[in-house]
Amino acid sequence: MSIVSTANAQHYHWGQSCDGWHLLALDELSIIEERMPPGSFEQRHRHARARQFFYVLEGEVTIELEGIVHRLQRGQGLHVPPGSAHQVRNDGEGDARFVAVSSPKSHGDRIAAPLEEVAS
Repeated sequence: MSIVSTANAQHYHWGQSCDGWHLLALDELSIIEERMPPGSFEQRHRHARARQFFYVLEGEVTIELEGIVHRLQRGQGLHVPPGSAHQVRNDGEGDARFVAVSSPKSHGDRIAAPLEEVAS
């Protein structure tokens, strides 16, 4: 056991110049700090098994969850139940930083959920 931070955690790039740091990478629990520059977004998707919680550390994060848009500010979070279609994006002017907690881990449990599903 040792202290973990973005300075020593496993780092990866994703999407449009986004960053992620695996603060805890277990099969049953994943905690990732992420940074999204303005205008960036992820593909709308769902997870069959993973339950997620997003908590904003800096900036503003927009999460569309089952057709409802939530704008989270610093110090706010949102629960995303398994099977729920969602998309995280940064519609703000500056970088957004947040923590994504998944149980079990969400990597390998991602199913595309096109926006057309909202209308049906």
